[in-house]
Parts: sequence; C-alpha cells; structure tokens
Amino acid sequence: MPLLLGHRGAPRLARENTLEAFRLALEKGMDGVELDVQMTRDGVLVVHHDFTLEGRPLSFWASSDLPPYIPRLEEVLSQLQGAYVNVELKSLPPSDGREKVLAELLSRFSLERIWVSSFDPFALLRLRRLDPRIPLGFLLEVEEGFDLVPCLGVDWVHPEAGLLTEERVRSLKRRHKVAAWTVNDPARMEELARFGVDALITDLAGFL
Repeated sequence: MPLLLGHRGAPRLARENTLEAFRLALEKGMDGVELDVQMTRDGVLVVHHDFTLEGRPLSFWASSDLPPYIPRLEEVLSQLQGAYVNVELKSLPPSDGREKVLAELLSRFSLERIWVSSFDPFALLRLRRLDPRIPLGFLLEVEEGFDLVPCLGVDWVHPEAGLLTEERVRSLKRRHKVAAWTVNDPARMEELARFGVDALITDLAGFL
C-alpha cells in the first residue's frame, strides 16, 4: 500500500498548513503530511503555501510579525517526528539562500522519513550540492517535466495524478519513488495504488 500524506495536513478539517491540521491528519490515519515552506525577511523558514500574505510578499515579513497560525518549519518537524513529511520548498528565481537555510535545519533531524520536493529544478540542484544526504523529489504538472527527471538526481518524482498511467509508473519506479498529487477520488486512489505508486497526497484526511 502507498503512503497516505495529508495535503497541507487535513485541509477539510482545519486551516491548512497549521499544527492543528497536521495533528488531525495523523489522528485520522494519515502516514504523514505534505507541507509548504517559505522564508521570511529574517531568514526563518515557515510553513505557508502562498508567496504573499495580506497582499505583501512573505519575504517582506519578519517572522515575529507573522500571525500565530503560521508555524516555523523547525517547530513542525519537531512535533511530527515519527511521521512521514514531504517538505515542499517554494522557490522563485533568483535564489534568496533558502536552500542553505533548509539544508542546515534538516541536518538536525533524522531524514529517514523526510524528503524535500520542489517545482524548481535549480533549487533541487542547490540542495543536492549542499547536502547529498537529503532525499529530493521533483514536482511536475506538465508532460515536459518528465524530460528533466534524469538530469536532477532526485529520489522521488511527484507528478500531478492525471499524468500517470500504469506504464509510466512502472518506468519511473525503475529508478525513483513516485508520489501522486492531489488525489481526492477514492477510485483513482485505488487505481494508482494498483499501479504501484509509493505515496498518495490527498485532501481527504478523515474522509477515507
């Protein structure tokens, strides 16, 4: 059976990407969670999906000024020890150094059940150079993204679920683990499980 990861926690039960959403996802039977990471003006990694907050780039905010519902990544990882955690690093060129901050933070945690994914292939290459031990995953939502996979040296491939066929999953799994997102149809989840995907990212924590 594939791992079941709560997409941003349990977003149908609590505010997404919050400690409450992550706690509920695990309580409702998820094996772990997927979460999004941004960096603040003072170099703190926080869990938040959008590049903006209240109309201002998150990179303009000091971490001390953020609303209390936005947790620091370090706090989240400390509370989720033992669970599987897919850290999606949000990134826009040029790099602001968030890869280095993330690599330094992850060096203080066991990486057995943690991996970092990103849509940004350059961010993944930077992380690989900073610390080859960090498991990496490439996120993609268009067919052309598969052409980049062999160039990146990643452990995971994270395609949008609609891109996956049984043949493609079989081909990818020769060298990689496969996580499909975001899968909210139970019938499609069963199909992808039969194909052999390693993880399913879903909003359905508590509804399966």
